[in-house]
Amino acid sequence: MTSAKPRIAVLLGDPSGVGPEMAVKLLARQRNLDAARVLLIADPVVLAAGERVAGVKLAPLPVNTLDDLRFEDGRLSLLTRDWMAGEEPVLGESNERSGRASFQALEDATVAVRRGQADAILFAPLNKHSLRLGGLTHEDELRYMQERFAVTSFVCEFNLTGSLWTSRVTSHIPLKDVARHITVEGVSDAVKIIASTLRRAGVAQPRIAVTGLNPHAGDGGSIGMEEIEIIAPAIEQLRAEGYDARGPFSPDTVFIGARRGDVDAVVSMYHDQGQIAMKLMGFEQGVTLHGGLPVPVATSASGSAFDIAGKGMAQIEGLQQAFDLCVRMASGAPAAPASVETAVA
Repeated sequence: MTSAKPRIAVLLGDPSGVGPEMAVKLLARQRNLDAARVLLIADPVVLAAGERVAGVKLAPLPVNTLDDLRFEDGRLSLLTRDWMAGEEPVLGESNERSGRASFQALEDATVAVRRGQADAILFAPLNKHSLRLGGLTHEDELRYMQERFAVTSFVCEFNLTGSLWTSRVTSHIPLKDVARHITVEGVSDAVKIIASTLRRAGVAQPRIAVTGLNPHAGDGGSIGMEEIEIIAPAIEQLRAEGYDARGPFSPDTVFIGARRGDVDAVVSMYHDQGQIAMKLMGFEQGVTLHGGLPVPVATSASGSAFDIAGKGMAQIEGLQQAFDLCVRMASGAPAAPASVETAVA
């Protein structure tokens, strides 16, 4: 095993969704096991269920504890955990047992990173409601890992489809709370973190479009004042600091130019402003990256898909793109042109 190969901790995602099927299909591709040293952290019951649905049987190297962790070239290492207490996952719904298993898998992965035994984390789709049933008290898994890694600086989800990136000022909070969380500092942080990441990925002068909060970007103040009082001043400040930040643009038209290639990234004000457009442009290939953490943490943009769990229908192109992203980031490889890429901010 060459030392250049990154160590990727892989998680099966929510046991009740398509995550186990997707992860098994991904790890059945020998090229992925040749590209990295892969540690799968999984309950054997959930892994077996994923293998049945995927129609694939993996041949991992068993590992009893992280103290015993070892790798063989081209072979998956498996650290088993008894989170399900021998019970088969109930498919197609949020439940406490599956949520607890996926939450504890995240914890084990952060431990591996903190011990210096993993250079990246890749997880198959999770379900946030299940995570909360299983013990998560944070806004989402990103904020949980931010605490576990003792990160005090700004963190943000990046969503990538092809060469277009997005970040957002607010994330997984109720829509009724969004406006009061839009601040000059928040807009500035969201632009700066994605600009920094784009530069490290090889984009020398990132062009960043910033959306408004309100319809028509406030329409000169007739549909809200956030654009005039908060967003425009933040953009002006950013431009004075040398950032190519543009806007605020009307949220319903900004992605037309972005898809055309007018900008490298879009910073939106809340979750669905960017997510709906990005998923329409490439749902199956989309990647979510948790930016601002000490190691790359990525997953596919698709969710746990309870409606097709157990049917063998799950596509894995987004998860494959996320795996490739983790390998490139963790190995320090140069950005590949015209592909999905990023680096930890």
